[in-house]
Amino acid sequence: MTDDIRTKKLINAPEDLISQALEGMIAAHPDMLMIKGDTGRAVVAKDGPRDGKVGVIIGGGSGHEPAFAGYVGRGLADAAAVGNVFASPAPEQILDAARAVDGGAGVLFLYGNYTGDVMNFDMAAQACEDLGIPARSFQVTDDVASAPKGREEERRGIAGDFFVFKIAGAAAEQGRDLDACVAAARHANDNCRSMGVALTACSMPQTGKLNFEIGADEMEIGMGIHGEPGMRRGTLETADAVTDELMGMILGDIELGAGDEVAVLVNGLGATGQLELYILHRRVAHILAERGVKIHHSWVGEYCTSLEMAGASVTLMKLDDDLKALLDAPCRTPALTVAGALPPKGQHTTRNHKDQAAKTAQDRNALITEGAISPADFRAMILATADAILANRDWLSELDGVIGDGDHGITMDIGFAAVRTELADGADETITEMSDRMGKAFLDAVGASSGPLYASAFQAAGAAVRDRLNLDAGAMVAWLDGLREGIMTRGGAAVGDKTMVDAYVPALTAAKEALAKGGDIHACLAAAAEGAEIGRDATAQMTSKRGRSKKLGERSVGHIDPGAASAHIIFVALRDAAAGL
Repeated sequence: MTDDIRTKKLINAPEDLISQALEGMIAAHPDMLMIKGDTGRAVVAKDGPRDGKVGVIIGGGSGHEPAFAGYVGRGLADAAAVGNVFASPAPEQILDAARAVDGGAGVLFLYGNYTGDVMNFDMAAQACEDLGIPARSFQVTDDVASAPKGREEERRGIAGDFFVFKIAGAAAEQGRDLDACVAAARHANDNCRSMGVALTACSMPQTGKLNFEIGADEMEIGMGIHGEPGMRRGTLETADAVTDELMGMILGDIELGAGDEVAVLVNGLGATGQLELYILHRRVAHILAERGVKIHHSWVGEYCTSLEMAGASVTLMKLDDDLKALLDAPCRTPALTVAGALPPKGQHTTRNHKDQAAKTAQDRNALITEGAISPADFRAMILATADAILANRDWLSELDGVIGDGDHGITMDIGFAAVRTELADGADETITEMSDRMGKAFLDAVGASSGPLYASAFQAAGAAVRDRLNLDAGAMVAWLDGLREGIMTRGGAAVGDKTMVDAYVPALTAAKEALAKGGDIHACLAAAAEGAEIGRDATAQMTSKRGRSKKLGERSVGHIDPGAASAHIIFVALRDAAAGL
């Protein structure tokens, strides 16, 4: 069991982890990198952005170093948006990167195909358009283990990011327009295939606990870079046998024959050294030689890691003349340098991007004042909810470690901690105004998938009571139903998908039934908490159809969904806080 195991990490305060790591990175590479924007999460190339050039922005969660910021520099990415550990950057962090690199030719967002990344980058792309910056997104989908042939669009992005980023960055450096840069990224992705194997678990810095269990003599084939369970678990085999299995899956998915050329990446996941990686590459080279496939160039080392996980992945990119030329084009970044002459830095004009419209304050004289829950009471209920999430943080992360990446409790706590800070000023404002602020604070702090979902939830909930100063039972249920509506509209999940929706829908059904029977606020909140518990427990028998756990199939059965569990905690906290008012 992992309950008593605490891992060792050279960190200071966990909440300062990302900011201090970025500070150290900038200090190590002051000639290449700088931080731009108020969020402190946009790492920008000093000599990359220029007028008339497509701005290439990559991004994702921390914990995969040197991805993503390590690939920022001339000839590759112009900027990286850096998220929390294993969590997508938030839209505002991505926007900081976009504003910093905008050269008038548009920006291209590149990232792995994960639910949180898709939502956050899509929100950022829309915001870019509102600011007058043309924006396009492209998701990397190279992981053969995560979906079968014919459903490539469902696959995860893992170490193939390395090749796709390099190709798109070189295309932009050549001066290709936005559509052509997207086409280059797509062409690279279509010719990339990866497979990985994990030998040990990794641990989240905030908990120091291993995020899944694996036996001392076991390996997991097809595991994702966040610790998502893979295709099969079995007894550890020899390096050649493991490589044969990885290569067998890759070669079964892409046509390669005599005379073809490939680029090879043998990637360590964080705790597997080059001694072992070169043994894997030896076997890769033998297999390709037997097929008459030529290796144009190989990279062996750590290029896309998973904290301190032991294991490795193999990536092949099938080459044609254009891909080969773009791969060989010079670049200079902290993690990758391709030799060659780079032209002098071009001019980059700082652009003034128009601000998004501010929300209009409510006229309190027009608001309905009946109801037992005042804005001050509402604030107290939300602060109590933040405390409940903190108290259950590690348990929620443990649940997520079984069927996901182990960060749900951490991201929820970071989000609600930001809400707590936002509401600490005690500003005299309405519940709608508070809800709007809560949504922005949560989103800016978290990113991930929880950020957009709860930002949309709080904003929809606030809109549902825009005509109220105080909340009565009906308005309280309307606010709760706004949470449900915002989550379902943003995420698209339905009942039975094994998500937080499976707790929210029965919670609101029960609350509305209590309201129809004449129940007061306390009765409606109690019914909602009971309905959420029933929904949470029902997820244990569901097969996951959404998010990272979708790849588990039947292996997700028997485990409750962490998002449904956190939803239940929220309803219980609101119920208990209201009862104490």
